[in-house]
Amino acid sequence: MKALKAMKAPATTSLAPLWPPLAPAARSAQRERALTVLQAEIAGCRACQEAGYLAVAQPVARQRGLTGARVMIVGQAPGRLTVERGIMFGGPSGDALERWLQMAGFPAGALRRDVYLSALTRCDPGRSPKGHGDRKPSPAEVALCRPWLKRELEQVRPSVILLVGGMAIEAFIGRVKLEEAVGSVVERAGVALIPLPHPSGVSRWLNDPAHQRLLEQGLAQLARLRATWEAHPPDERHSPPPPGEGQG
Repeated sequence: MKALKAMKAPATTSLAPLWPPLAPAARSAQRERALTVLQAEIAGCRACQEAGYLAVAQPVARQRGLTGARVMIVGQAPGRLTVERGIMFGGPSGDALERWLQMAGFPAGALRRDVYLSALTRCDPGRSPKGHGDRKPSPAEVALCRPWLKRELEQVRPSVILLVGGMAIEAFIGRVKLEEAVGSVVERAGVALIPLPHPSGVSRWLNDPAHQRLLEQGLAQLARLRATWEAHPPDERHSPPPPGEGQG
């Protein structure tokens, strides 16, 4: 297996976590309560509608994943099918992510069972004015949703964050070409950030065989990390939480 390739992150104001991740059971009841409150707040958010960015805000908040999930996936924004079905990555992107996880050695169904799913924004931004796929959320929309994602990171504290698509990659590690990011790992304070291409079928990036190989390299990095944590009991995975955070 290829050794982890460290990727130097450009200087940027990022969403990268600055703490060691918690063991899955650490403070689990307290974290679960906090996430339940958070999801209710997200569901009631109308900030983009009130700011005039969206005609109708329909944030996706019902289904999110496990509090103690080791893997978190962060995408760009919900699409139409995600909003209709009320689950993150509810369209073809979810099918692609499930295949990618299986390529990394995860069992079938891991996407919905073992992974915490999130995104930079929580409402469907609508179709692209160019007619190809969904519109990218504006920086202003991302900024309005940023506190939701930061609060999720504070409670979930995954070991690995899969950044799918250029916008998610930029939000965490700065602007970089996909060809330079995919296949690498950025490690910060015990958290592995793994850039991946967007799983949408609209993207043609993966039509290039060289890009397919980069995706395979990135998934191999994830497979290596999965094998490492599966070899150790959960209570050996991380050091104690920062001062002031008791164990629940």
